[in-house]
Amino acid sequence: ERSNLAGVRHILLVLSGKGGVGKSTISTELALSLRHSGKKVGILDADLCGPSIPRMFRVQDSDVHQCDGGWVPVFVDPDKSISLMSIGFLLEKPDDAVVWRGPKKNALIKQFVADVAWGDLDFLIVDTPPGTSDEHISTVEALRPYKPLGAILVTTPQAVAVGDVRRELTFCKKTGLRVLGIVENMSGFVCPHCSECTNIFSKG
Repeated sequence: ERSNLAGVRHILLVLSGKGGVGKSTISTELALSLRHSGKKVGILDADLCGPSIPRMFRVQDSDVHQCDGGWVPVFVDPDKSISLMSIGFLLEKPDDAVVWRGPKKNALIKQFVADVAWGDLDFLIVDTPPGTSDEHISTVEALRPYKPLGAILVTTPQAVAVGDVRRELTFCKKTGLRVLGIVENMSGFVCPHCSECTNIFSKG
């Protein structure tokens, strides 16, 4: 039986130990950059409690449909060059909270991995929630048979965020996930008038 991920060439995970550092923004910009270079891209929004990918692409009012192969992802453009799957498409109201225990979350992540009919993709980007807990372990284990290319870690320059990213590096080592790079987000503000860069949250 053909897997729904059989047509996906590369799988990337976007991780961080801390919330609010810009994982979804980086996932979105990465997808758009790859699309501009002629690639077909999917984003799996694995952040079940804070799904923001639908809003990033302004498709939060879209619905997910079923086909013979499972769930059909939401396409961002007529060319179907970017496709999305998120729990945000399955909620009745955008403000609904997902108040679930671990087993139910883990089951949905496995279903997202197995039951979304992605078709042929050059890259599948997995936008994960903050931390190193149940959802992360479930995501990595569910994707392991498909040999993910690796992880991109996102941090901001504050010591608290960097400390959390160090824990995420340990998680990657323990789960055998290759680290492709670390993005330092929100380090500088460039003044629109004089072009001077001010490092509001420090840098480096």
